[in-house]
Amino acid sequence: MPAPLLNLYDLTRPQLIAAFGRWELNPVHVGRLWNYLYLELADSFAAMPELPARVRERLARETRFGLLATTAERDSSDGFTRKYLLGLEGGAAVETVLMRFNGRVTACISSQVGCAMGCVFCATGQMGYTRHLTPGEIVGQAVHVARALRKPALAKHCRHAPGVAPRLRNVVLMGMGEPLHNYDAVMHAIDILRDPNGLALAAERITVSTVGVVPGILRLAEEQRPLSLAVSLHAATQAERAVLVPVAKKWPLDALMAACRTYSERTGRRIFYEWTLIEGANDTPEHARAVGRLLQGLPAQVNLIPLNPTPGFAGTPGRTEAAKRFQSILAEEFSLPSTVRQRRGIDIAAGCGQLATEKSAGSPV
Repeated sequence: MPAPLLNLYDLTRPQLIAAFGRWELNPVHVGRLWNYLYLELADSFAAMPELPARVRERLARETRFGLLATTAERDSSDGFTRKYLLGLEGGAAVETVLMRFNGRVTACISSQVGCAMGCVFCATGQMGYTRHLTPGEIVGQAVHVARALRKPALAKHCRHAPGVAPRLRNVVLMGMGEPLHNYDAVMHAIDILRDPNGLALAAERITVSTVGVVPGILRLAEEQRPLSLAVSLHAATQAERAVLVPVAKKWPLDALMAACRTYSERTGRRIFYEWTLIEGANDTPEHARAVGRLLQGLPAQVNLIPLNPTPGFAGTPGRTEAAKRFQSILAEEFSLPSTVRQRRGIDIAAGCGQLATEKSAGSPV
């Protein structure tokens, strides 16, 4: 049985150079190939005319484009968010969200099909875990968004120089899956996304969000990776957190906070602590003070996120007044900075896993 074709998006430039050596091709052509992949965003070998025919023929025999096909997509009513359901080999699908803000474009990408963490308010957690994504499937989502930004209709809401297409500059691994559960593939993909001759994403513009996988946080600290880290907290006591985030039973709150302290001490970086506001459950002044006490003395910022409702969870989003009160307490009593995340794509089920769940259930998209 022939070996499967290599996904070009799985390969770093050093790996491509090594492959060219095995194929007895001149590695001088790797730079041009890389430009075609990540700057010109070519979609076929025929779209690479400056590569010699012999190189293109060998690439066609040994490799494939890992472009992900759109199986469904939705645009928000305000025109600032587009959500894609992207098909994978084997019939699975993952979600990718393109979000446009004033002056920047962010891609929210997935790291797994489904998720094993089981957060009760998350559509992906309710879905369960299927498999890890490969590095190329992670990179392919960023490429998909970069290609989409070349379309004039999508560029109109972005600030950019006349005649120049907006660039993808921010990536958050906050889509389907737990990035630190798929650590090696995620970091491999990030190395490709950061390559200065490709998409050239700055490390501080890449955010990895974890529900609290302690070994992964400690490994990030050990490896000193210059990324932004977000930790999904959602509760400030072990008992309350274990209800919302079942993995807290494996990695209790005390162990999580110890790992976060180690991370900040070794890297000198602050952590973004994410707090999904659920009305009456974790949005009261008492909850705000509990967060303040928990994070006091740490280099931290709290991101307050109104709940994205899902059919599998009965909670409702915290109200705007509660979010403002929460913010005031953090700032005035604990000197903790916080933001209330702009709600993007609520009308198109932009929370991770929602579109995939609807698609699998047979709902119209």
